[in-house]
Amino acid sequence: MGMEKTGGPAAPLLPNPPPPSPTPPCYGVPVAASAAFQEPYFPESPAYVVLPVYSRRRRRRCGCFRCCGSFLSSSTLLSAAFLLVLLLSAAFFLWPSDPELTVARLRLDDIHITPPPEAAFDISLGVDLRVRNPDFFALDYRSIVVTIGYRGRPLGSVTAEGGHIRARGVSYVRAKLKLDGIRVLNDAISLIEDLARGSLPLNTVTEVDGRMRLFFIDVPVQGKISCAVTVNPNTQEVISQDCYPK
Repeated sequence: MGMEKTGGPAAPLLPNPPPPSPTPPCYGVPVAASAAFQEPYFPESPAYVVLPVYSRRRRRRCGCFRCCGSFLSSSTLLSAAFLLVLLLSAAFFLWPSDPELTVARLRLDDIHITPPPEAAFDISLGVDLRVRNPDFFALDYRSIVVTIGYRGRPLGSVTAEGGHIRARGVSYVRAKLKLDGIRVLNDAISLIEDLARGSLPLNTVTEVDGRMRLFFIDVPVQGKISCAVTVNPNTQEVISQDCYPK
């Protein structure tokens, strides 16, 4: 018993091939006949050179998103660079500098010298200090330290309390230094000579230690001034003084 065939032929497994692309148009350009073709066999048959037609490619225009994005990126970079330069310039001009110190007055309140062989000092010295803040920010100084010495050897120091100086302001600070029984055995011979001349050379160093608030940052500042002072131990007067920043 045979099977009956129904339907058409089986469908192909592969898709139909794409249609051939159209042949680009061509133009013929006549060429001058050479001497080899000027024969009686081709009396009136000009020759042609077939050239394909090339389409001119148009430049792709960037879309609005791409062009505008490039422009915005350049503008953002320029703005960031300008802002950075502005901040650096402001930091350069506004960066805090050290306070300016000036000795307004240096007075010798009391001095007593024990000659060798003991060679000891009893001295009371007062310093009136002028502190100027040249910056645009307030200055908080923690302490003022005054040190006194004889011929380069420190005899002692005193520390005054701190304070506050407004921006570009001036403050006057008074410090009093008192030393009792400070021995200078190594300089006993020099002390004898100074007492004989009635001229005793001393040196003082005044130092201000503080901090300044700059853009949420505490910047440490420091000012220092040194004075060379000559006093008369007999009359207890200051003969001369020469102060300079250190």
